[in-house]
Amino acid sequence: MEALWYILGFAFAGVSFVFLTIAAAWLVTHRNRGDVHKGLPYESGIDTYGDTHARFGISFYIYALMFVAFDIEVIFIFLWALIFSTTPDADLARLFLSMLIFVGILLFGLAYAWRKGVLSWR
Repeated sequence: MEALWYILGFAFAGVSFVFLTIAAAWLVTHRNRGDVHKGLPYESGIDTYGDTHARFGISFYIYALMFVAFDIEVIFIFLWALIFSTTPDADLARLFLSMLIFVGILLFGLAYAWRKGVLSWR
């Protein structure tokens, strides 16, 4: 019975957090109440000209995704090095092989992206 109260408490806390966050965002949002100039976008204090809603090319997003993938790879390799330094000698070969497989899969993905021309900036 006690576990049910924990589940209900966490569910209540989660739902409350969502609605309180939405309510706080609504309270602090930028609203135009009579002043039209308040809602205009500007950059560095200079009024903009032309269309301010420009689209970015897909290459920006692909570079960002590849950066995140290889950034996470660095974190995994660092954690692997910490485990590798404290592992007994009997398991080192298996641990090293698992890291080679992991890096090989990521290098295969990099080679695929390179071959498709994703890394060439246009």
